[in-house]
Amino acid sequence: MAQFMLLIRGEEEGEDTLSPEQIQHMIQKYSAWAGRLRKAGKLRDAAKLVDDSGNVLRHRGGEIVVDGPFTEAKEGIGGYFLIDANDYAEAIDIARECPGLRPGIAVEVRQIEV
Repeated sequence: MAQFMLLIRGEEEGEDTLSPEQIQHMIQKYSAWAGRLRKAGKLRDAAKLVDDSGNVLRHRGGEIVVDGPFTEAKEGIGGYFLIDANDYAEAIDIARECPGLRPGIAVEVRQIEV
């Protein structure tokens, strides 16, 4: 069984258009989806990231430079799900059921090397 990281990517300004009721409904849908994955033995971990742009560390000219936060970023990672799947095909099938997958929101599927 392989491990995969599902990264929830979205346009940051898109969340501003959701009402509090819509946000609550989306949280309920995510919780139900995560519950189904957990019950099936597929979910290892999941979390929503803090609503900021974060920082990026880079090596430049022999020094470590911290960039950010990036307020100009159009897309950010809002959270992740760490899952078990037999292969990419199964991981993609699981990702297709992500309740957040809609216009402006993407799910990146990456296999973890263990």
